[in-house]
Amino acid sequence: MKDLSSTSTSSRHARNSLIYPKKRPSPHGVSKSHKSPLLSQNVMRKSPRSAKAALIVQRQQLRRDGVILEDEYREDIRCYMHEMENYTMSSTQSMDQQPEIRWHMRPCLVDFLVEIHFSFRLRPETLYLTLNIVDRYVSRRIVFIKHYQLVGCAALWIAAKFEDAKDRVPTVQDLVQMCHDAYEESAFIQMEGHVLSTIQWTLGHPTAEAWLRLMCCGPCMEEPKVQHVARFLMEITLFYREFVKYAPSSIALAALTLARFLCGKPARVWEETDECLEIVDLLDTRLAKHVNDLSETLVKKYSYAFYSKAATFVVQYYLQGGKFIRITTPALPVTPTRSVTMSAVSTPMSCSTSISDGSDDFPLTPVTPALHPPSSDYDDKENRPTTFEPVYNKHRIDSPPEQFLPHDFVTFSRPALHSLNVSSSPRAYS
Repeated sequence: MKDLSSTSTSSRHARNSLIYPKKRPSPHGVSKSHKSPLLSQNVMRKSPRSAKAALIVQRQQLRRDGVILEDEYREDIRCYMHEMENYTMSSTQSMDQQPEIRWHMRPCLVDFLVEIHFSFRLRPETLYLTLNIVDRYVSRRIVFIKHYQLVGCAALWIAAKFEDAKDRVPTVQDLVQMCHDAYEESAFIQMEGHVLSTIQWTLGHPTAEAWLRLMCCGPCMEEPKVQHVARFLMEITLFYREFVKYAPSSIALAALTLARFLCGKPARVWEETDECLEIVDLLDTRLAKHVNDLSETLVKKYSYAFYSKAATFVVQYYLQGGKFIRITTPALPVTPTRSVTMSAVSTPMSCSTSISDGSDDFPLTPVTPALHPPSSDYDDKENRPTTFEPVYNKHRIDSPPEQFLPHDFVTFSRPALHSLNVSSSPRAYS
């Protein structure tokens, strides 16, 4: 009797061998794998979380590579930024010729723009670009008092569209609400087009914030507190006329210089320029004399811990009678000049030395110059120490005033700006 089970098994193997022919063995004794090369390297399949983490690491690596590549073009970028800031500067002489606008109105407008800028959490570059657009427009067009706030809001709208993300740009309805319905929606749209056509659509202005980041992210990294104090000082310069004529690069360098001094950091003497020290003196004088007159909105903004309480730190420093002390660099010794005639202090000659050996082919031993005390008529304007004595308020030293401490931010309760000057004639202001 035949074994039916073995017969069925052998017939099944025969059919399978006909349908699926047996693979030819590898000459190396190991069967080849027909899988892809990536799967043959024991690569495990990543979960969504690990894939996302790997993508973040890859993006960080790309950012680092981008910084490395940026160093190659750092000087070209600086030259282009200097060229653009000179092209986009405003004219204080033209702004002085405005028939109605006066400089004492500027702090009211800047205070209003700082409040809106902080409320919408816009980028720092947006605020500086806003004031640059306003200054360039006022330098070329006659602006009446009733349109001053409208120009500022239109400039902020333009700068936010240029610098910020789309979801952070205020809408026309937001601007109308901020101005307490002083202007219609169509007025903002019309003023936006008029401002852009006046400044010839040139918005690539290198702001002081851009220069500060370039200075703080270079070879010398700055601490967050130093950067926050420098930003507070830079925004102070937006309020007053004496700082409008300076380039943003000089403003940023002066603010960083004063911030490093206030925070007890060593000075970068090799970076300081005459214009930089001039701005530092103006800032130091204004803070020492009028520290109580700073914008309350600006002080509240920089009193938060997010900004290292920079406003509280600076205000307390100047209320205690502090002032900026310029560090003078010692004069380097002058290289002695060689006289034509042979002198007794030259290289001593032996009995075999001839006059030709003391010619220009062989240099003489340099003579140490005598150190003479400086004369009374020596006038060194750059290194002359400052003689300014700040105002000393003894009643405000022990504890910081309540208005300078961090608390809830102000709300929009102010009236329209142009209503503050309706009662008096604009010609009365000087």
